[in-house]
Amino acid sequence: MNKYEAVIGLEVHVELDTDAKIFCPSSTVFGARHNAQVCPVCLGLPGTLPVLNRKVVEYGIRVALALDCSLARFSKFDRKNYFYPDLPKNYQISQFDLPLAYEGRLDYETDDGARHRCGVVRVHMEEDAGKLIHRAGAANAPPYSLVDYNRTGVPLLEIVSAPDIRSAEEARAYLNELKTVIQYTGVSDCKMEEGSLRCDANVSVRPRGEEILGTKAEIKNLNSFRAVQRALEYEIDRQIGRLEAGQRIVQETRSWDEEKAVTVSMRSKEEAHDYRYFPEPDLVPLVISPSWVEDVRRALPELPQTKRERYLKEFRLPPHDIRVLTASPGLARYFEEGVRLFPEPKAVANWVLGDLSRLLNAAQVKIEDCRVRPADLCDLLRLIGDGTVSGKIAKAVLEEMFTSGKEARTVIAEKGLVQITDAGALKEVVDEVIAGHPDTVQDYRNGKTRALGFLVGQVMKSTGGRANPSLVNDLLKERLG
Repeated sequence: MNKYEAVIGLEVHVELDTDAKIFCPSSTVFGARHNAQVCPVCLGLPGTLPVLNRKVVEYGIRVALALDCSLARFSKFDRKNYFYPDLPKNYQISQFDLPLAYEGRLDYETDDGARHRCGVVRVHMEEDAGKLIHRAGAANAPPYSLVDYNRTGVPLLEIVSAPDIRSAEEARAYLNELKTVIQYTGVSDCKMEEGSLRCDANVSVRPRGEEILGTKAEIKNLNSFRAVQRALEYEIDRQIGRLEAGQRIVQETRSWDEEKAVTVSMRSKEEAHDYRYFPEPDLVPLVISPSWVEDVRRALPELPQTKRERYLKEFRLPPHDIRVLTASPGLARYFEEGVRLFPEPKAVANWVLGDLSRLLNAAQVKIEDCRVRPADLCDLLRLIGDGTVSGKIAKAVLEEMFTSGKEARTVIAEKGLVQITDAGALKEVVDEVIAGHPDTVQDYRNGKTRALGFLVGQVMKSTGGRANPSLVNDLLKERLG
């Protein structure tokens, strides 16, 4: 591997969250009955004409600005011609030589803390194709395929990276950051499981230090970030193996087989001329005014990198905490509202990233749907601070709040979880624990200070975790003194 380096470029398709398709008013809602969200325009019936959805252009400008791209004052649509059952017109309306935006960049960070920059070659708009549904067939009957045209005409942005990525790990980090940026712009939910974000990877290898690019393979059927990383790792090893064996790399399109964890040859790689691009005659060229671009720029939210820098300066949190808190706009909003109500950033971050995230992950619930609102969590933190409950009891209270949606004070009252801070009430329990563990008491008096922790634990156990730990420590030291 040290003899070679990988050269990777990613083509990411983002499904835009608009109510209507890119060239017709048909709905884009996910999960509808097959072929229920179609019309003569997206089905390509004779005599129909496309009309561009203005919201698609606005969303494209948002993403282009977020990726620091140059926006084209003049762009146009083109017909990309190919025959396939999921393409009812036998061509796809896309953009070829004059895309919406070009020459951008994306900064991202890998797990080792190394920072990288990848160029963005272009961002362009296009319509999606339909979806083929493959069936196994009945006994003595061959397999067959059906087609659902609901997705036909759904608006897409294609974001093409420069070949600046040098490893499978970097590719995954780039995708994570790109997904985060897009989610912050609000143009897509980026759910890979619903096809809202799809990725094709182009990869080649070359001797380290060489400038000329090697022969590339395009990998398709990548339905998760993990699949992207694993497919690239396999393909890099495959190509190096062929070169080491004196064999030639063939330019081709390959598919990722998740079950076998291998890439499989599909067909020779198409070139642009194979699609016979020509300008779309039914759509006028697109001219974007500078005033429209500035309106969109002013409406952009704070983007992830800017937010991370602010968190570091304003909240003084560890870099890892900042990366996780800013990984989604919903989590960042939750945290910031929590800090506004309870101005102790580290305490809020610890609970959001710790127990609350554990509960969310276990229940597979998004932060936006969480029953524990920021105000509820902050109320619980105040109750810990004033000694009403201990930190251990607070964890149990949070679980009940998460499940039932009740406020912290209600849960504490119903379950009798108020912390015992009365020294008189605790002295009796302390004396019982001391009397019940003479060997541990002797160990403590012989200088084994760790024995005190065991005795504290026994008092906490006897009181159901409700005793004030600091007070228990003091009482035990006093009694054993």
